[in-house]
Amino acid sequence: VCFIPGGLDCSISFVSHVLGKVCVHGRQKEILSVLVPCLTDLTKSDCIWQRICWRLVECVPDRWMEAVVLGFVQRAPGADVLSRLLGNLAVKNKKAQFVVTQKVLLLQYCHTTAVLQNLLGYLSLDSLRRALLIKVLQELLETWGSSSAVKHSPPEQQQYISKAILICLSHLKEPEIESCRQELLTSMMEGVKCHLDSNLPQIRRLGMIVAESISSKINTDGPVLKFQYEEDDEARELKSLLVQNLPSCVVPSLPDDNRSEKADAAPSLVLESNKKSHTAALVMSDEESDAELDSDDDLIPYDMSEDKELKIKAPVYIRDCIEVLTGSEDVDKWEATVKTLESLVRKNPAATREVSVELAKILLHLEEKTCIEGFVELRQRAQVAVLTTDPIPVAKYLTSQFYSLNYSLRQRMDILDVLVLAAQELSYPKSHRKTKHSGAQNPCIQLLPGSDSSKDWRRIVDERIKSKTRRFATGQSQAELASGPNEFNSVVGHFFFPLIQHFDRPLTTFDLLGEDHFVLGRLVHTLAILMYLAVNTVAVTAMGKALLEFVWALRFHTDSYVRQGLLSCISSMLLSVPMESLLQDMTEELLETQSWLGDVVEKDPDGDCRRLALQNLLLMENVKKKLKTVPS
Repeated sequence: VCFIPGGLDCSISFVSHVLGKVCVHGRQKEILSVLVPCLTDLTKSDCIWQRICWRLVECVPDRWMEAVVLGFVQRAPGADVLSRLLGNLAVKNKKAQFVVTQKVLLLQYCHTTAVLQNLLGYLSLDSLRRALLIKVLQELLETWGSSSAVKHSPPEQQQYISKAILICLSHLKEPEIESCRQELLTSMMEGVKCHLDSNLPQIRRLGMIVAESISSKINTDGPVLKFQYEEDDEARELKSLLVQNLPSCVVPSLPDDNRSEKADAAPSLVLESNKKSHTAALVMSDEESDAELDSDDDLIPYDMSEDKELKIKAPVYIRDCIEVLTGSEDVDKWEATVKTLESLVRKNPAATREVSVELAKILLHLEEKTCIEGFVELRQRAQVAVLTTDPIPVAKYLTSQFYSLNYSLRQRMDILDVLVLAAQELSYPKSHRKTKHSGAQNPCIQLLPGSDSSKDWRRIVDERIKSKTRRFATGQSQAELASGPNEFNSVVGHFFFPLIQHFDRPLTTFDLLGEDHFVLGRLVHTLAILMYLAVNTVAVTAMGKALLEFVWALRFHTDSYVRQGLLSCISSMLLSVPMESLLQDMTEELLETQSWLGDVVEKDPDGDCRRLALQNLLLMENVKKKLKTVPS
């Protein structure tokens, strides 16, 4: 920076043009990493340099303004410094205002939290700019509360917008909150509904955190919203944005003399406070001892150290279990029955087949009478045992009940979970199945409410692709894996086809294509897993064709969780159906699917959907390569 002697007037528009052109041509980092620290030091106490700096950025042409403003926002060490460097540029220049209030906040989501704090802090530090802060908060809340934005924007952008909202709330003053209290309440109610309707746990938790923050701001004296969710580092970081971090320069430092006096006075204050607390403790202990002496409770407790808990004998017959689960009022006996039912079913397959459907019905409607640890898992394992013992009638019953009336969404998802776990067990050799049940408590594909089945499915597909890859290396020979007949082969159709038949028929209390899209997502993932487990079975080609038609009907679904499941169905179909059947029976469908997958890779807002679509395209290329290598 050069100095002009003699008090001569000059124009710095040429410097502004140079600055703008350098920034827009990709040298933003090089020039501003030198210029910003220099201007920060010069504008600390010199108002003339502040005016020069304001004039420097105001004279930048509009076509280069975005690069300059964004560079200053990214490299300023704090909001107060940014306010000194830019002044009221966001108020005076329309292009700068668009960049600050629209483009950086609503159209981009690649910036760090520090950039957001700089930008929104800059808007809050001047009375003229605070109107822009209120406007920005209103637009952010409008986007946050839009169901279309929640469905079609990626989770990273929604997290970015949530951070911006929390930072805006931290800068609001009480009169400003009072003036827009009703508007904040309306936006909160609309936004939290959209987020809680999402199938993605991350989106639901973002909605909960932002709604709690807005509620705490508008209801300082009354009750506030409180949700239950996992408190991890991400949640703590979001909540910390609601509290302004004052800059270190604001905290005054004590002079040397006062500091020494305070240091000398500190030990005496500590001693005095210790004496007071000690005397208070003595007074309290005297009062407590008097109260104990005045007490009339002189009873001596019984010695129960050698008492033993009575063991309730569990039923040993399947029909006795049914009687206990349906009509017994003995809670202890009911609890013992629930704990032993799975092992009893597996030990008595013949007796189980006589009452298998009745037992499946009881377990589907079974509710927890007492607080049993792991009740959901115990019930689920008993259902799987019944289904694997007598697959065809029980599978017919469960699949028919999935589309029946008077069932809760939880019960319908329980049916899907049990079908998947039983199919997995039936598709394994019996020797492997025994070791698995004796060693591990949880199945490999765990579809309980807290888990994400799509993650398990992706892991399965990745392992399958890895197993298809040929590697030439020398090493230790692996032990021969256990083999045996695939019991899932003869029953796979009873698991798969009834689930795929009536998905487009809405019921009074169940609409898969409407508001119950979360269950639709679970259904789609279930079909993908059943398709994967049906490899080398007789019905796999018919299943592949039916599944491809199902995917084609739902390929434009708005929910990202459903689309992820549809793409997983394509992966399982490509991996399970023999190559010859794919090319002979489904050539046209595969070409249309390939075109759709290309559009998903280019246009889908969800990153997981793009990754799965690209993986499917690679699988199709492998099929083509294999076709070329096969001699005609």
